[in-house]
Amino acid sequence: MPEGSPPRGSAGRRSSGEGPVAHLDLALWRQLAEAETADVFCRSWLALQARMIGGVSAGIVVLESPESGSLQPVAVWPEGFAEPVRFAAVVDRALRERKGVVTRAVSGDAPALGEPGYWLAYPVRSGDRVRGVVALEIGSRPQIQLQSAMRQLQWGSAWLHNWVLRSSADPGAHAGERMAAALELTAVALEEPDFRSAATSFVTELATRLDCDRVAAGFVERGRLKLRALSHSAQFGQEMELIRAIGNSMEESIDQQETLVYPEPDAESTRVLHAHDQLARRHGDTAVCTVPFVDRRGRPFGALTLERTGPRPFDRETVELVESLASLVGPILEDKRLNDRWVLVKLRDSLAEQLGRLFGPRHMLRKLVAVTLVALAVFFFFARGQFRVTAKTVLEGEVQRSVVAPFRGFIAEAGARAGDVVSEGQVLCRLDQRDLRLEHSRWSSERQQYVLEHRRAMAERDAAAAKVLDKRINQAEAQLALLDQQLRRATIVAPFEGLVVSGDLSQALGSPVELGEVLFEVAPLDSYRVMLQVDERDIGEIEVGQTGELILTALPGTRLPFVVERITPVSMPLEGRNFFLVEAGLAEATDRLRPGMEGFGKIEVDRRRLIWIWTHRLVDWVRLKLWAWRP
Repeated sequence: MPEGSPPRGSAGRRSSGEGPVAHLDLALWRQLAEAETADVFCRSWLALQARMIGGVSAGIVVLESPESGSLQPVAVWPEGFAEPVRFAAVVDRALRERKGVVTRAVSGDAPALGEPGYWLAYPVRSGDRVRGVVALEIGSRPQIQLQSAMRQLQWGSAWLHNWVLRSSADPGAHAGERMAAALELTAVALEEPDFRSAATSFVTELATRLDCDRVAAGFVERGRLKLRALSHSAQFGQEMELIRAIGNSMEESIDQQETLVYPEPDAESTRVLHAHDQLARRHGDTAVCTVPFVDRRGRPFGALTLERTGPRPFDRETVELVESLASLVGPILEDKRLNDRWVLVKLRDSLAEQLGRLFGPRHMLRKLVAVTLVALAVFFFFARGQFRVTAKTVLEGEVQRSVVAPFRGFIAEAGARAGDVVSEGQVLCRLDQRDLRLEHSRWSSERQQYVLEHRRAMAERDAAAAKVLDKRINQAEAQLALLDQQLRRATIVAPFEGLVVSGDLSQALGSPVELGEVLFEVAPLDSYRVMLQVDERDIGEIEVGQTGELILTALPGTRLPFVVERITPVSMPLEGRNFFLVEAGLAEATDRLRPGMEGFGKIEVDRRRLIWIWTHRLVDWVRLKLWAWRP
C-alpha cells in the first residue's frame, strides 16, 4: 500500500478523505502539538503513523523510563491492544543492532490481517544512546511499498527523538517557545542586508527578549578580538573602559572555548572567571554570560556576552537558548562580516589564510605540493640546456640548371622526365627538325645558284654584279650556319650528371614551345644546400657559422649536420607569419638524398636556462603587447 494511503483496519477506514476521518486527523495533530506527557504524545503520534503508513494492524512505542532507566511500553495502537509481547523479538533486535529492522511475520502471527505480514522497528536514539524503540505490524505488500513504509517510520521517529531530547534536558521547560524564539532571532539576523545592521539588530532583540541590560557581539579579526555590535547602540568607541572589559570577558571565554557564566553555578568548577568578575564589579552587573562562536572545525571566531543587574542570574534554560543562538546566528553574522569586507581586504585575508595553511600545522598534501613546485622552479631556474631554433627545411641542389627551348618549334621526342637520373650528354628531348631541314635545303640551293651567277659575272668582268652576288653568297652561308646550329641544338641533352627536378614532355609530344621556355630543371646528386624557413621572432638569434642538425621526412632516422652559410635579408610571408630564408651547407651527404626533400632543422645557438627556453616566446609576446598598448 502506498505511503499516506488509509489503513485497511476498522480503526481508520477513510471515505474520500473527509467526514469524521478528517476531523479525527485534525484532532490527533492538535493532541500531538499540545501534549505535555509522554503517553499522550506517543499515543497520538502512533495513531498518526498508522494512518500515514496504512495497513497497520498493531503498533507499540517503548521508551526509557526517567525513574528506573529501563525500557517500558508507553503507547499501543489500536486502543485496547492486549498482546504487546508479540513485539518482543523485533524490539530486542532493533536494540541490539541499533538500526531499523524489517522482519517477515510467520503464518498465524498476524490474525488481524488474515495473512503473513511484516514487523517494522526503528530505534529512538539520543547521541550514542538508544532511548526507545517504535515497532509496527503491517500487512503483506510489495517490496517498494515496504521500503516506503520503513522510510515513513524513520522520518516519523524524528518527532519521538525531539521529544526525548526535550524531556531529558528539561522536562518542565517550554521547548516550543524557545525554538520559536530562536527562529525569530535568526530571522532578525537574516533580514538585514549588511553585517553591522544585522549584528546590532540581533543583539538588541536578544537583550529585549532575555531582559538583559547589555548584549555585545565580538569577532576575531586578524588574530585580535574586536567588539562589533552593542545592544541599543549603533556607535561606540573601541577605547572605552566598558568595551575593553567586555572584550576581556570574550577573550576569556574564547581562550577556554567554553560557555562562562558569572556567578558560577557549580561551586567545584575550575573555569577561570577573572575577567567576568572584573566586568561585574566595575560596571554593576550581577550576572554575566559569555558564549563563544565556534565554526564547524571547532575553532572559535567570536563571542556573545550578556549582562544583567539585580537578582536575576542566568539559569540553565537561558544559557542553552543562548548557546543554540550562538551556533545558529554566529556563522550567519560571520558570513555577512566576511562578505562586507573590501575586495583588497578579502584578497589579503585569503592570502594570509592560504599561507597559514601552507606554513601552519596539518595540510601535509598542500605542503608536499608546494615543496615540489618550489623544487621544480629552482631546478628549472638554474638548470641549463642547449637553445636551438627549429625551422622548416627544404633540400635543394647547390647548382640547379634550367634547360630551355633553343628556338620556336614542336616537341618531337621526350627521352626523360622529372625524377629520372641522367648522365652528362644524355638526350632529354628532341624538337621537330623537318622545317629546319627544308629551310636548310632552300638556302643551300640558293647558295649554289649565287655561286654560278658569281662565276658568270667574273667571266664577263662585271665587277658590280660580282660584288653583289658575293654578298648574297655570304648571306646564304650565314643562314646555313644558323640552320646547322639549330639542327644540332634540336637535340637537348643533360648538361651534367644529376636528377631531373622538373619537366615531363611525354604527354606533350607535338605541342609547340617558345624560344627560352623552360623544359627541364636538372640538379646534381652530390651537391646540396639546405634552405631553412626561420620565423622572424628567432631570426635575431641566427648567425653565419652556426651549426645544426637536419632530419628529413623521408629519412627520419638519419641526422644530417649542416653549417649556416647565408642569411637572406628578405622576408617571405607564409601561413600568416613572416619567415626569413637561411641557407646552409651539408657537412656530409648521402646517396639517398634527393632535391626537394622536406623536414625540420634545428640551429644550435648557445646554452641558456631551461625556464627561459620554455617561456621566452610568451614573455616576448607579453612585452610586445604591453608596449603596443602603452600610451
